[in-house]
Amino acid sequence: MTLAPGMQAPGFTLPGAGGETIDLGALAGRKVVLYFYPKDDTSGCTLEAQNFNAQQDAFAEADAIVIGVSPDSVKSHDKFRAKHGLTFPLAADEEKGMLEAYGVWVEKSMYGRKYMGVERTTVLIGRDGTIARIWPKVKVPGHAEEVLAAARALP
Repeated sequence: MTLAPGMQAPGFTLPGAGGETIDLGALAGRKVVLYFYPKDDTSGCTLEAQNFNAQQDAFAEADAIVIGVSPDSVKSHDKFRAKHGLTFPLAADEEKGMLEAYGVWVEKSMYGRKYMGVERTTVLIGRDGTIARIWPKVKVPGHAEEVLAAARALP
């Protein structure tokens, strides 16, 4: 099933960095930015995390919470957050159930080799729990600002 704007966002409860539990149901009434990224501490993923981190105050003013999601472990997320001073939650989906529910665990290809991985995608969820917007195959430069503008525009 492919997700689309207007659909109910799939619910999830995942372990997060710092020992927290991240539960979409507990965030009802807030705007949620889920950004899916392939791997902690790689160049593109680090830049994307730093860009979202730099906009944390602005996202808070828009009443939106940013959550990064990857298949890395909580331990990996803890190191990634500490190394780069990240202040937003990072969810660990080692089982990949939530990544599959959002359609971002896909077959990828590099140098002719096929493998399964995360397609860099961002999903903006409205206060009512429905998907407001999806950015597939994200290019990192300017992306956090574009998502922020969409979050601000969402009632």
